[in-house]
Amino acid sequence: MTASFSHQPRTPSSSGPPPECPAHSHFGRVDDLAWLLGPEALKDPLAWYENLRAKHGPVAPVRLDGDLPAWLVLGYREILEVSGTTTRFSRDSRIWRPFREGRVPPDFPLLPMMAWQPVCLFLDGEERSRLRLAVTESLDRYHRRGIRRHVMRFTRELVAKFAERGEADLADEFAEHLPMLVLTKILGMPDEYGPRLVKASRDMVAGTETSVASNEYIVETLKRHVRRKRGSPGHDITSWLIEHRSGLTDEEVWNHLRVILIAANETTVNLLKSTLRVVLTDPRCHASLAGGQMVLPDVVEQVLWTEPPLMTVPGRWAAVDTELGGQKIEAGDMLLLSLAAGNQDPAIRPDPSAPLFGNRSHLAFNSGPQECPGQNIGRAIADTGIDALLALLPDATLNIPESELTWKSGWMTRHLTRLPVTFTPPEAELLEDDEAEDRAAAPEGAGAGARPSPWGAGDAAAGPVPPRPSAAPVPHARKPWWDTLRTWLRR
Repeated sequence: MTASFSHQPRTPSSSGPPPECPAHSHFGRVDDLAWLLGPEALKDPLAWYENLRAKHGPVAPVRLDGDLPAWLVLGYREILEVSGTTTRFSRDSRIWRPFREGRVPPDFPLLPMMAWQPVCLFLDGEERSRLRLAVTESLDRYHRRGIRRHVMRFTRELVAKFAERGEADLADEFAEHLPMLVLTKILGMPDEYGPRLVKASRDMVAGTETSVASNEYIVETLKRHVRRKRGSPGHDITSWLIEHRSGLTDEEVWNHLRVILIAANETTVNLLKSTLRVVLTDPRCHASLAGGQMVLPDVVEQVLWTEPPLMTVPGRWAAVDTELGGQKIEAGDMLLLSLAAGNQDPAIRPDPSAPLFGNRSHLAFNSGPQECPGQNIGRAIADTGIDALLALLPDATLNIPESELTWKSGWMTRHLTRLPVTFTPPEAELLEDDEAEDRAAAPEGAGAGARPSPWGAGDAAAGPVPPRPSAAPVPHARKPWWDTLRTWLRR
């Protein structure tokens, strides 16, 4: 067990009551509950959510590994209610009944994301406010221009590794690596930390049988990093957390770094993949960008509605007996928040194909007091990274049919497994010369991708994605890539 799990309540017994026991009566028989990590849920999470909604309404009982029951909140309004009512729904996971009864085994695959830690995600009241202030102010101190500089550098380095081939898997060779490389830099970590942290964080979030071991690696890495920064502070988020007036302990610092690292990396990786997919495959997006009806920031918001980077998150634990969405919730029950299902709730989106340009009321970054404080860093990485990549590879084209793209799902995420493209190799000077940042610079905003393609109507919407010239010159003027794309599409 890692130190981050040492706060969990323990009892000698590790066996749970049988399904007929009254402890399960308000959920029904556990064997009859939909399995959160079952094959149907992993194959098509959005369809699975809708089946649950049709059967149970906005709050559905589900089964976790180890036959542990929980509530999955599917309704948009119900998610807001849970997120904003701490007197009924606490952030403190130690009150979860299976924890108190000692029924959660040490290798429980969801434990790294649910075990109580001394971070604001698992606290209420004044203590949470103290820690949240330190995190928010430290993140806000990092200037967007500094983030952009790191993104430009690492984008060039990643592209340089495959540029000569004229082909690449942008999911595996670009999107999977860029966010963690940038995050380790703004946290003040050595560059070599990035690759191993990428693998460990992905494994931990997926809830695999090795997720606990991956979490242990991340924790030990961050502990060493905090000790180093105590003695050698710098211009980075770790140093600012250490020196913040809230007086964080080392344990509080590395636990919050873990949250920042995992949450920001996972969400940004998925945002990058979704963005690139829609730019490469969706004719309606192309038509809207080419016609000037929308810009890339609009695509970001649309994709955050239709394909949020985190599908489901560990949410709250009932502090009292209450009712939610027609279900009787008992004190000690766990509630998981399905952000993807909430965004698709027919009660607030009767027409899921209608565009939502400029509407930021989605749940992609949670909501209310628990809204992700690092979302602007994730946006900056995605915005600049996409612009820089497509400025270097302006004629990148998907080299397999869109129907052959595949996804891999976990209980929290659904991510694209591959995005193979072909392109004209960029000029070597663009990958080596620091001045390339000026020639391929992104504006202070850009975007992400989508799932169904609600980009609006138009004659061009029904046609195939227009091919771009295979040998189009790389623009040398300081100009957003979508302006160049718009010119090509109008030819």
